[in-house]
Amino acid sequence: MLEGTGITKRFGGLIALNNVDFRIDEEEILALIGPNGSGKTTLFNVITGLIKPDKGRVTFNGSDITHKPPHEIAKSGIARTFQIVRPFKNLSVRENVAIAAMHGKEPLDMRRALKRAEELLRVVGLEDRIYSTANSLTLMEMKRMEVARALALSPRILLLDEPMAGLRPSEIDQANQLINHIRAELGVSVFLVEHVMKVVVSVADRVMVLNYGEKIAEGTPTQVMNETKVIEAYLGAREMR
Repeated sequence: MLEGTGITKRFGGLIALNNVDFRIDEEEILALIGPNGSGKTTLFNVITGLIKPDKGRVTFNGSDITHKPPHEIAKSGIARTFQIVRPFKNLSVRENVAIAAMHGKEPLDMRRALKRAEELLRVVGLEDRIYSTANSLTLMEMKRMEVARALALSPRILLLDEPMAGLRPSEIDQANQLINHIRAELGVSVFLVEHVMKVVVSVADRVMVLNYGEKIAEGTPTQVMNETKVIEAYLGAREMR
């Protein structure tokens, strides 16, 4: 459904991505792992049009989206979250999500957007915080609202950039359940960047590993975790959480 071929991106003398190929299939959960600075967020930025690759091509459902602007890519069915959540702090949680619903693949008017926001906030477990201002949310609640905003675009694929960062173990389990629910109940494919190996092993169908901008491994979680290159480049350099 989503495929990248030969993606290369340079920032001056730094090669952030070097001839990277990837694919994600219908209703699949693909995890992207690698050390800090390996190119994970850069790849997400290329996919969603925030930056353009120097070489390579990204296709979605057979259509070339490489040079489309971010808003067109979002409307085509690709939504994402960011590592740092940037809500409209003084608006309600419901209003934050409704704004996204008004600018999705099938834009809704205000009344329908607010109703859709309420539905999605129930999906992510924020039904008790619908009328709260966004700046009153905890980090976990903020991340859930960010997922609801992305889902309000009615995506076919959801890109999650480190959704577990800063969460407590109990919150990670809840977020884990939410990712599985998004795939199982909403039929949305999920492409996630994640450092928490517990999450990667439990939710991902496949894992892709980047190191210094190059893809060094890809396969099932078990296959990838046993790769010598992965152990040396990533797993052996971090505390397993």
